[in-house]
Amino acid sequence: MTNLDTIGAHLRQSEAPIVAWLEDYLRLPSVSADPAFAPSMQATREFLVARLQRMGLADIQLLDGGGEAAVFGQWLGAPGKPTIMVYGHYDVQPADPLDQWRTPPFEPTTIDGCIYARGASDVKGSTTVALEAVAAFLAQAGACPVNVKVFLEGEEETGSPSLRRVAERYRALLQCDAVLSADGGRASASVATINTGARGNAQLEVGLRSASKDLHSGRYGGGVRNALHEMARLLASLHHEDGSVAVPHFHAGAHPPDAQQRADTAAFPYDEAAFFKDVGAASHGEPGFSARERITLRPALDVNGMWGGYTGAGGKTIIAHEAFAKLTARVVAGQDPAQVIRAVLRHLQDRCPPGCELQVLSLGDGSPASTLAPHHPLVQAAEAVLTAATGHRPIHVRLGASVPITALFKEVLGIDTLMFGYNLPDEDVHAPNEFFRLQSLRDGLQAWASLLERLGHFSPADFRLPSKLET
Repeated sequence: MTNLDTIGAHLRQSEAPIVAWLEDYLRLPSVSADPAFAPSMQATREFLVARLQRMGLADIQLLDGGGEAAVFGQWLGAPGKPTIMVYGHYDVQPADPLDQWRTPPFEPTTIDGCIYARGASDVKGSTTVALEAVAAFLAQAGACPVNVKVFLEGEEETGSPSLRRVAERYRALLQCDAVLSADGGRASASVATINTGARGNAQLEVGLRSASKDLHSGRYGGGVRNALHEMARLLASLHHEDGSVAVPHFHAGAHPPDAQQRADTAAFPYDEAAFFKDVGAASHGEPGFSARERITLRPALDVNGMWGGYTGAGGKTIIAHEAFAKLTARVVAGQDPAQVIRAVLRHLQDRCPPGCELQVLSLGDGSPASTLAPHHPLVQAAEAVLTAATGHRPIHVRLGASVPITALFKEVLGIDTLMFGYNLPDEDVHAPNEFFRLQSLRDGLQAWASLLERLGHFSPADFRLPSKLET
């Protein structure tokens, strides 16, 4: 095998063509949420298939689960070595509102060492890092330190609706020892961190009806229930005044943060005042926990949208007969997201006032929280790589967001995932002027190459029996 230093040098010398390829990737408006972008989604799949072919992967194909197909390819030329799945997603969020972009969202523009484009941070930049690290080994050494399966999803930004069907339909093809995800990102630019888990998620959409039609507020005002008033009252009942969740059984099964998790959270450099000042908000939530603990280690319940009645220009003196709301619950280890969101629904149903009807418009089982044991080979390898690169042992952190593939791949395929993306929290993901740092590209390429090399020192059996590796 070619020396790792040689691989690193090759990646540094190849920065210009790597950036050029990333720019071509970013020019493809692969928006999965809008059917109008279907031709661009297909073009992006063809673009990625061509890249996997040039890398020298085999069995390149599209994995169809009834939605936007995933792109797959593999290299299995390392007998006796672990098989690692490299995960990324090629779909991006819509670019709206377009008038708030300083540069065209699908024309990548480099300013002060940052590439601005929709999808640059989430997650085409880090996906490029992962692919190029594998490509470097195959080009320079003719082999990779581990067997590799590449899985590039096309529906992550719409909640991965067909991912389960893909995993079940192609179960044999997707079998591997572990997953390295280009999604997930770093928690800090200055402190090395390892993502060892993420909260799960469940969603609910409800409607409330208080009459058969909208009513004239002069003729009926003060004499009937107003759907908007009643919906507001119901939603307000979900939380206590201090911000803690008031729903019975909402916290059922939740594992309380252990001493090590709280110590790791406290060790992470976090300026709470600056964090909230940056978004013009004030800290508020469950007492007894720091703000960072609340957003990474504890469950949360939020109203994502509420609407009804007249919202157009000018006035319209009506009493709304319908109101609607969307809610999400973030769950932690030990919780069943389906049970949690149903507890929220029962709370709303129990408090629905007489003469009103609560309708369930959407209710899903959601995805559970994911946890990666601190002694897992993925964590051990990442710790060694980041310690060597920074001179400090990385802090273990959990994501407050949800990454469905981690829990789903564990459930369906029985494999664990390490999120090792190189994007950073301030890169305006899902917002106008999204960007990705060129320095993150450089650092990520070196780290991914080192991580693949380090994982090659383990045997496949180590991933099936990680408890033997606990220190």
